[in-house]
Amino acid sequence: MDEAQVGEILEPVGAEEEARREERVRRRFWRTAKAAARQVPFMEDVVAGYYCALDRDTPVRVRGVLLAALGYFVLPADTIPDVLVGIGFTDDIAVLTAALTAIRSHMRPAHRLAARRALDDAG
Repeated sequence: MDEAQVGEILEPVGAEEEARREERVRRRFWRTAKAAARQVPFMEDVVAGYYCALDRDTPVRVRGVLLAALGYFVLPADTIPDVLVGIGFTDDIAVLTAALTAIRSHMRPAHRLAARRALDDAG
């Protein structure tokens, strides 16, 4: 996946599309996170990003970037289908890495703590 494709995925969208993305992410995130846990080496950051995206105190632009990346992550049929063991989440990793790098300064300690707790509870 090249930078242009990642950029297209993370492009800003209107409020209606962002609301759809948020609903999709809320509905599918944990199921996808469980399936990807062994293939995504920075799952704690992904989960912290999830909490950051759902935090109404997070700036709108940051929420949009995170919801776009997480929305792509939860789609079962993306550039490389997630069911392909070993490579299925490689495109998701590229998108998530770009998004998390761009917004890292907006992830608060509370988001990281919530991620650790959620992952400990799931383990």
